[in-house]
Amino acid sequence: MTRTVLITGASSGFGEACARKFAASGDNLVLMARRLERLDRLQTELSGHVRVHTVGIDLTDADALTQAVQTLPDWCRTPDILINNAGLALGLSSAHEADMQDWETMINTNITALVRMTRLLLPGMVAQNRGHIINVGSTAGNWPYPGGNVYGATKAFVQQFSRELRADLLGKNIKVSNIEPGLAETEFSLVRFKQDQSKADTVYDGTQPLTAHDIADIIYWVCSVPPHVNINAMEIMPLCQAWGPLKTDRSMAASAST
Repeated sequence: MTRTVLITGASSGFGEACARKFAASGDNLVLMARRLERLDRLQTELSGHVRVHTVGIDLTDADALTQAVQTLPDWCRTPDILINNAGLALGLSSAHEADMQDWETMINTNITALVRMTRLLLPGMVAQNRGHIINVGSTAGNWPYPGGNVYGATKAFVQQFSRELRADLLGKNIKVSNIEPGLAETEFSLVRFKQDQSKADTVYDGTQPLTAHDIADIIYWVCSVPPHVNINAMEIMPLCQAWGPLKTDRSMAASAST
């Protein structure tokens, strides 16, 4: 059966790779991102095989998002699969030094826009009693690291929101899955370090990170398991990444005794 897949943040990274993967299987696409020129190039490339509708949009603009969803063409008004992929990290400063605007941007993009998109499309899925919501979380939602502060907290929200959706949708033929990638080489670090390529490159030095195609393959599989199977969550790391020991500051005992 040909499905309709709506992907946010589809102009690069996981979103673009998902668009290519689902198009290769014959699924129709709705692609949303701020960079419309990239979406248009992707549409030109893929539309010979499937139907592709593009929407250039800032997902944090509530009115624009509502209008975009309400005016989707009839053939894609209620997608079978929603991939809430759009998200970002900004900065790696400690909490007391972080930029408040960066924090707000991460909250607005990673939480508010994701929740709003889900709420806009969910009634249609419930009405047709069919659908699958894929939320792209992160290992940062499970495991903290210095400088992760608000970014990690937003992904912890995505994890819990996915669980709550599953609870609310019990008894309906609507699946919810939270995909949690670890170290992956996309434009993620370039965005985090505000287009500083040298800083972004150091994140991946000496590693073999996940690729966008790796995650797209996994998301496609999660959307292709039998109807009675729901993949609640999947955490994915490259082999070169694992958890470290808990940190201990041994200088504090000395300072406390003086």
